[in-house]
Amino acid sequence: MRWRGVNHIELSVLDYDRSIAFYDAMFGWLGYKSFWTLDIGYRSTYYMARFPVPHSYIGIQPARSGTRLDHAARPVGLHHIALWARNRAEIDAFHRDFLCARGIAVTDLPQEYAVYAPGYYAVFFDDPLNGFHWELAHIPRLPGPGAWLRFRRAMKREAARHPEWCRPPASEAMRKLPGRR
Repeated sequence: MRWRGVNHIELSVLDYDRSIAFYDAMFGWLGYKSFWTLDIGYRSTYYMARFPVPHSYIGIQPARSGTRLDHAARPVGLHHIALWARNRAEIDAFHRDFLCARGIAVTDLPQEYAVYAPGYYAVFFDDPLNGFHWELAHIPRLPGPGAWLRFRRAMKREAARHPEWCRPPASEAMRKLPGRR
């Protein structure tokens, strides 16, 4: 079984300098570190939560073509990127002190999404320059009894909407993938 997921993601942006200013502010507020390639091979700036320990990172590089993304239109491509939050309070403060303070479009206010996981709490917003859709989310390591109860109720509601399910939602959700052979 793998113990690491995504190595990195590279995003191509319309206005590199303005985008770097936005992402420096956003990732800086969230406590990320940044490094760049010094334009070796291509121009790019990277952000990661831990440094220099090998860890997933997000790269920003100039686009050669294209237009601003329209997340609401659901075009083919990246739907959204979710970042980990330390706790609900960080999400609420990020919403209030970063997103609202800068007039950044918030598509979904901070709230619990019980159907995703017990205690799942998030805010969704759009990059004002390029249209990338972002999420800042927290999932508690040890959800409380209330979070478990809300999750179970949400799953029960979803199961009622899906009469084709023959097993509990957690069992229905798991899929076996083909192996190497």
